[in-house]
Amino acid sequence: MIEFLLYLLFGAALGTLGGVFGIGGGLIAIPLLGAWFGLDQQLAQGTALVMVVPNVMLALWRYHQRNRIELHHALPLAVMGFCFAWIGSVWAVRIDAQTMRIGFVAFLVALSAYNVLRMFGGKAATTSGMRYSWPWLGVLGAASGTMGGLFGVGGAVVATPVLTSLFGTTQVVAQGLSLALALPSTGVTLVTYAAHREVDWMIGLPLAAGGLLSISWGVRIAHAMPEKLLRGLFCGFLVLSAVMLALKV
Repeated sequence: MIEFLLYLLFGAALGTLGGVFGIGGGLIAIPLLGAWFGLDQQLAQGTALVMVVPNVMLALWRYHQRNRIELHHALPLAVMGFCFAWIGSVWAVRIDAQTMRIGFVAFLVALSAYNVLRMFGGKAATTSGMRYSWPWLGVLGAASGTMGGLFGVGGAVVATPVLTSLFGTTQVVAQGLSLALALPSTGVTLVTYAAHREVDWMIGLPLAAGGLLSISWGVRIAHAMPEKLLRGLFCGFLVLSAVMLALKV
């Protein structure tokens, strides 16, 4: 019972973060499950996805209520993300766990470096619209889906900074579209990991319950934050996750 409550509280904290950053909470759940609970990399990723899938579903609905997500933008991201996430997840379950962990750290470091460069570089003009549509949104969906399937993070952490820097969207619009990409890709990735027994349901289910209780609060916080602060926190969040997991390599 104590362990269940611990996982529930842990899930609530992750759900809040997932709502704030539009990523479902998996990015920080994975290093924590590896560092604190001793799960190997694939098992940590699969278990985190049990929480991420319902969190992403609820967060997507909340983002859509506050800032309407355009279907003609979300659809190419979602379709290509789904197809390539399946490919990435099939690849992931066949890789050695230690190699996967090193790859995940490298992925987070590269993503952190990219976001730091964006923060200190020139400010890109943003709009509620979109500079590019199909086929470039499909290309982004494919790349993000592959990374999401491989590392179990839904692809949102890849898509969000690219949407703001190259496609010219605001941070909130980017996070909403990234959630539309993440929902089908996390779903197919979870199915693949579960089929290969890389999911601990006894941990994942209470994490999911806690996340669902708190993610709406995180979405409200995101919409109340200044744009610059939200981007800065997102960058710091990536750096923290990379450091936490690197300590276990």
